[in-house]
Amino acid sequence: MTEQIMIGGGGENYVTPQYMLLKHANRHGLIAGATGTGKTVTLQILAEALSAEGVPVFLTDVKGDLGGLAMAGSADADTDAPFKERAQKIGYSDYAYRDCPVTFWDVFGQTGHPVRATITEMGPLLLSRLLELSEPQEGVLNVAFRIADDEGLPLLDLKDLQSLLAWLGEHRTEVSHRYGAVSTASIGAIQRRLLMLENDGAAQFFGEPALELVDLMRIDDEGRGFVNILSSDKLMGSPRLYATVLLWLLSELFETLPEVGDPDKPKLVLFFDEAHLLFDGAPKTLMDKLEQVARLIRSKGVGVYFVTQNPSDVPKDILGQLGNRIQHALRAFTAQDRKALKAAAETYRDNPRLDLETCLREVGTGEAVTSMLEKKGVPGMAERTLICPPRSQLGPIPDETRKSILAASAMAGKYDTAVDRESAFEMLKARADAAAKEAGKTETRLDESDPSDREFSQARRYNGTRVGRSTKARSRSSRSDSVTEAFAKSFARQLGTQSGRAIVRGVLGGLFKGR
Repeated sequence: MTEQIMIGGGGENYVTPQYMLLKHANRHGLIAGATGTGKTVTLQILAEALSAEGVPVFLTDVKGDLGGLAMAGSADADTDAPFKERAQKIGYSDYAYRDCPVTFWDVFGQTGHPVRATITEMGPLLLSRLLELSEPQEGVLNVAFRIADDEGLPLLDLKDLQSLLAWLGEHRTEVSHRYGAVSTASIGAIQRRLLMLENDGAAQFFGEPALELVDLMRIDDEGRGFVNILSSDKLMGSPRLYATVLLWLLSELFETLPEVGDPDKPKLVLFFDEAHLLFDGAPKTLMDKLEQVARLIRSKGVGVYFVTQNPSDVPKDILGQLGNRIQHALRAFTAQDRKALKAAAETYRDNPRLDLETCLREVGTGEAVTSMLEKKGVPGMAERTLICPPRSQLGPIPDETRKSILAASAMAGKYDTAVDRESAFEMLKARADAAAKEAGKTETRLDESDPSDREFSQARRYNGTRVGRSTKARSRSSRSDSVTEAFAKSFARQLGTQSGRAIVRGVLGGLFKGR
């Protein structure tokens, strides 16, 4: 194993090689630049180099053209001569075409193995962001999660949460005494957002089998790290879901992986394209969580690289955590652009030989201003750098090739078929069915009893009280009902009335489709 990977040639004449130390690759990084300046190719060459050194990689493929990592570059391609000329110019002596071991993933399960997480794993904070809930609505969602924990109701997919919210709306008065006020307006708003989410196809993300993080950290027989490519071209149609999937992944890694200190090389490196979507509109609580993860996850051996158009897209507190930086050209057409350009230049360690503002305007496609952490973790001086040519194929691969890679993958069959085990939805339905059955037996016994007993029962149901029991005693009994009993009683009442059946059809109906 080498101690460093080559980024490109530095200096005014591109004669000084620029390297990233593997020991510091987990100290995060930034790849920035205007559209068409070469950010995607830079991401590709870093993924290739890390994979070759046995470091697994996870990256998002926003434009659908990173599938080429699975195939070696072709000597017959139009780019062959320019690539070899560039390699020779920057001193890339061992340049040769080569593919990477690749696993394709897709939230929608169309162009990769499905990626799933349970509702419980997502948690109320990230789910609130995904649904764009207000503070009171987020509070109600937290109550639902707490009740699920207290009652042993697994929340795995959307219908689990929808059925629990339906019960919560029916029993909001009893629940409010213990968990705090719950309004029907908030429940209705959450249900409508969940319905919109389901209509967008995002329901496929919630369920089982959930993704196991170990499957993102595999090494092949040759000691190369797998490059995990998340198909994101369709996912970008729902930016909020895209951001939430990535935030969930970061959170899971942070909470699951053990501390490893400063390893010789990372255990996993993540590249998030269109990174500004992680931060747009994020509430302060979520931003605090993301900052904490960015600051501490490196001690778990995980590096995070944000790919975006401008460094200002990344919050300052997080930007300060990014040690390895590759800045492609920035445009300066407006006063605001010029201000952003100046701010970007000020984030680099000065190089007396370079005018950084001028360099950031003038570097061409495939060039960048780079600053890599040195041996003691100190930022290196900014250098104008010609980025290495890629070893793998540029651009997308044929659909047939992708399908053959998916079929031969070790992940084939593990995640492809969804599993719907017993969870909150089934448990609540079973309780409701049992309560309805018991109510039916009671009615049958009354029908078979003598006329005076039936008249007594009918009179009791008519005035809504128990004969011989005071209102005060009845109130005490009502308050003593457990939450579990309330589940059964609530669903029995709903199923026993026309309006109740309408509620079940409206809220839970259709959830059996495709089951």
